[in-house]
Amino acid sequence: MSYVEEIKEELKKCIKDEKAAYLPKFFQAFEGGYGEGDRFLGVVVPDQRKVARKHYKLVSMRDIEKLLNEPYHEYRLTALFIMVYKFEKSKDEKEKEEIANTYLDNIEAVNNWDLVDASAPKILGPFLWDKNKDILYEMAQTPDLWKQRIAIMSTFYFIKQGEFDDTLKIAKILLNHEHDLIHKAVGWMLREIGNRNFDIEYDFL
Repeated sequence: MSYVEEIKEELKKCIKDEKAAYLPKFFQAFEGGYGEGDRFLGVVVPDQRKVARKHYKLVSMRDIEKLLNEPYHEYRLTALFIMVYKFEKSKDEKEKEEIANTYLDNIEAVNNWDLVDASAPKILGPFLWDKNKDILYEMAQTPDLWKQRIAIMSTFYFIKQGEFDDTLKIAKILLNHEHDLIHKAVGWMLREIGNRNFDIEYDFL
């Protein structure tokens, strides 16, 4: 059995029927909802993290890409958890670059707020910390809701390092956005800045 199939089988053993009924509503996976078309098995996040921690050391990036392109939300989130664990544990810059590039190459799979929030500040943020950040500004200015959220949420890592400029610039781009999910993300990042330097947040607002 391949690692992909093994991971999928372990996740299937964790299915809870009540969650399978609840999660599509919670993530608006209905017609006209922001998660329209997404599918859910009914596996809770702690179980997904447990499976990811068990397998992350041995799963290849090719297998991760297969999981990222699965239709079920939990497979994609578990793949992202695996990528985060790999990135955080790696001391090899080339490996980190491969993980970040795989993330960007499969960014269409990061298509709900929990997928974004679990991955962007922990993969893209730290990867771009000492690099050109133009890609975040490009994503912020696309019409794609999830790329816009990835742009602002990636800067959470910068905030934790005490650097606020990129967050404020991207927040300004998104400030008048029509969608609540962007309002919440921008507001969250501004509060994080305020927790560290109230004057900077106050001056921005």
